[in-house]
Amino acid sequence: MSDKSAVLNTEAIAQDILNTIDREREREIIARRYGLFDRKETLEQIGELLGITRERVRQLEKSVMTKLRSTSTDLPHIPEVERAVLDALDTTGETARITVLAGTLTAENTRTDQSRLSFLTELCPNIAVVSEDDTYFQAAGNSKTHDTSTIKKEVAQIVEAIKKAGKPVETKDMLKLTDMPSSSYATALASISKQLATLNGRWGLVKWPTVNPKNIRDKIYVILSENKGHMHFNEIAEAIKASDFKRKDVTTQAIHNELIKDKRFVLIGRGLYALKEWGYNKGTVSDIIADVLRDAKEPLHRDEIVKRVLKSRFVKETTILLNLQSKPQFKRVAKATYELSE
Repeated sequence: MSDKSAVLNTEAIAQDILNTIDREREREIIARRYGLFDRKETLEQIGELLGITRERVRQLEKSVMTKLRSTSTDLPHIPEVERAVLDALDTTGETARITVLAGTLTAENTRTDQSRLSFLTELCPNIAVVSEDDTYFQAAGNSKTHDTSTIKKEVAQIVEAIKKAGKPVETKDMLKLTDMPSSSYATALASISKQLATLNGRWGLVKWPTVNPKNIRDKIYVILSENKGHMHFNEIAEAIKASDFKRKDVTTQAIHNELIKDKRFVLIGRGLYALKEWGYNKGTVSDIIADVLRDAKEPLHRDEIVKRVLKSRFVKETTILLNLQSKPQFKRVAKATYELSE
């Protein structure tokens, strides 16, 4: 039985495979195109370095990789690499992003480690490879269970199911939306798509700020949504700093400024903010009093006015009474009873 925790020396393995390529120019092309020792380079960059056209670079890359794949079982270390990758895939529903596999199979999971592992999986006969493009992240799967076209088809099914749901989906609920064999497999598929993002155990489209907040305002929205209740702007700032957001170094003043600017947020008390979608309306205390009287369509006792205003504003009763008695838009029509002035 193979060691599922084995770490591959991807640098040495990649070098040994490169050494099987006869011509130095072709070794150079493969190393640079796949980023085996440094960043990946484009066809144009390599062509300029070697003094050949980008098309010639492409032809040579394709020719070398075709030859390597045709003799993969004879290449050094490939059987060992394939066993290690298949073992790792056992725990991810038989498919996974290269970044996930590299986290298990390499010592440091650097970008170069990921590039090397990506190169090696392309040489494994029983590994189905999903190449990175505008739609997919680089991924691998057990070809005996899922070939490349099947993986892409099932990723598309996950995306469509989430689109149809119209809101973020909890990981545990993924199986309810699809006919995938397991939650781990559904999650692995979702992670391969560049159209999806995840945050706090929920999956959604990358354009949805609740799973992919791109600015401070979106992060505030996520924090308030997760809290399910109003928060002071100081609390919001602290919650962002303690969150899993990629960028969370924010100042309290910046948070306060964004809360004021964005129509999604409503000031409902001294420094307290809530989401407009929860039924709160923007406005001063006197604006809310006016709304209460307008909705009532009849005079109301001051106690009733206070009661209704406090449903949407966290202020002192004396503040409400002061506005009621001092603002010209309110008229007393009986003892402690008020209506809107004409």
